[in-house]
Amino acid sequence: MEKGKDRKREKRKPNLAIALTPLIIMGVLLGVGYGVYHIRAQVLLVAAAFITGGIGLYLRFSWQEMERGIVDSIHKAMPAILIMLCVGILIGTWIACGTIPMVIYYGLKLISPKYFLLTACFVCSITSLATGTSWGTIGTLGVAFMGIAMGLGIPIGPAAGAIVAGAYFGDKMSPFSDVANLAPIAAGTNLFDHIKHMLWSATPAWLLGLFIYFLAGLRYEAKAVESEKMILIMNTLKENFNFNILLLLPMIIVFYYAFTKKPTIPGMLISSLVACILAAVFQKASLTEIATAINTGYKANTGIPEVDNLISRGGMMSMMETQLVAFTAFSFGGIMQRTGLLSVILDKVMKFAQKTWSIVLTTIGSSLVTAVVTGSSYLSMIIPGELLSPIYEKKGLAAKNLSRIIEESGAIMVPLIPWSMAGVYITGTIGVPTFEYLPWAIMNYASVIILAIYGFTGFTMAPRIKEDETQVGS
Repeated sequence: MEKGKDRKREKRKPNLAIALTPLIIMGVLLGVGYGVYHIRAQVLLVAAAFITGGIGLYLRFSWQEMERGIVDSIHKAMPAILIMLCVGILIGTWIACGTIPMVIYYGLKLISPKYFLLTACFVCSITSLATGTSWGTIGTLGVAFMGIAMGLGIPIGPAAGAIVAGAYFGDKMSPFSDVANLAPIAAGTNLFDHIKHMLWSATPAWLLGLFIYFLAGLRYEAKAVESEKMILIMNTLKENFNFNILLLLPMIIVFYYAFTKKPTIPGMLISSLVACILAAVFQKASLTEIATAINTGYKANTGIPEVDNLISRGGMMSMMETQLVAFTAFSFGGIMQRTGLLSVILDKVMKFAQKTWSIVLTTIGSSLVTAVVTGSSYLSMIIPGELLSPIYEKKGLAAKNLSRIIEESGAIMVPLIPWSMAGVYITGTIGVPTFEYLPWAIMNYASVIILAIYGFTGFTMAPRIKEDETQVGS
């Protein structure tokens, strides 16, 4: 009798076809549901997790076992998720005190009609770095720059490409960006090590783009053109915020904690506290206004839609959407791991990914395929990150290698896909087809080429030196 019970509880071993079924189903759900019907990714990921749970039951795993897998998977991501909440607080308070508006204002003053492409890329980089939003930068400054380009007689393809490249460079390098925060969560590393590691690939790609924009810009005849929209944005920022050198203090505090490898969350909270004090002193913000900026984000009311859209952001609640995607994706991944489905796939992948170059190419390919299928910046990082992180650990490669590759091969390539939400948004906002600006978004695809070179040479492929890579200094 006991032998019969033991036989009944014995787990079935999944073959490759069964192991791939959840990924295929998820690909179909996301490709059709997200790509065609624009259903929220987290809803589709819950459906994928439910189906994977059904396969787990078929393999004779209990719900309690699969639930444990979900909890373990989410537990690994909790330090990064807490940082995301702090990032929301940071954005809201930095805008409320005037730090981010001041950075945008002085960035706009750098515009030079003679070097339009170079300047457009540089200013969009600064703005996106300060705000953490590529879409917000493209929807405001991008539109203004396109107006200037038309006035200067500059072709719209190169102009749009420079804007997109700049906006996405700032986005991926900003500690306020959702993609920059999500990549280390998916890979199992931390935000600041991730950003610093990306400098090795992102900076050369960005500088290459600036050099090409400089050379290309020499062909265009420069003529002084005033942009009413640009002047309006600058004047509105100046009228609604009191600028002072002390407003750089919150930024300095965060950079100090990052570069001295001190704990991240205390540094962010101290920076936010200083920003709150500066908001009260320089912007005469009330306690209620500051508390609102912390919770739901700063709400601009300048009367100028372009400015309001650019700086109305931040707050803990702004991070909820991204965290929901992370929770649902990790639930799917947790079931895949606990039921052994993921290990079956990894065993097959490991047969190819034996050398560093093959691991890098596998990661790049996985991110690109996910980006093309789903059109989602988030999923193009989370899915390959969850799938491949055990390989990096087994091969002794730091998780920040993985986080760098999935962000630059996934999230940053998404705006170059015409049917992605980013591609549709950009085309609809600045009126330039994706394939027209794609060749000129040099930073976006140059990063991937540089990553492949690093994979073959081993250059900048950091070894794993810490057991817990969610702590700064890994």
